[in-house]
Amino acid sequence: MTVERKKILLRLDPVVHDALARWASDELRSTNSQIEFLLRRALSEAGRLPDGVGRMRPRGRPKKAPGDATEDDDTDQKAEGEQADGDGASGA
Repeated sequence: MTVERKKILLRLDPVVHDALARWASDELRSTNSQIEFLLRRALSEAGRLPDGVGRMRPRGRPKKAPGDATEDDDTDQKAEGEQADGDGASGA
């Protein structure tokens, strides 16, 4: 069973948000993930992080599973097929 994540509205000073967004980008995280990372770290340092809390997803883009095809792969295969046919037209 998947636990639904809580959604909150957070109002920030625009300068603070910009600094946070730059920091998140430097660490290959979304701004949302950076906020959660910092909150978890602060809770942990204060001894207030609950025992049952789950782990965060690692930084950066998720790794592709072996054999996963992307749109780029499909486009490359199509382009190769069209080159083999000449103009890409089939039949006449």
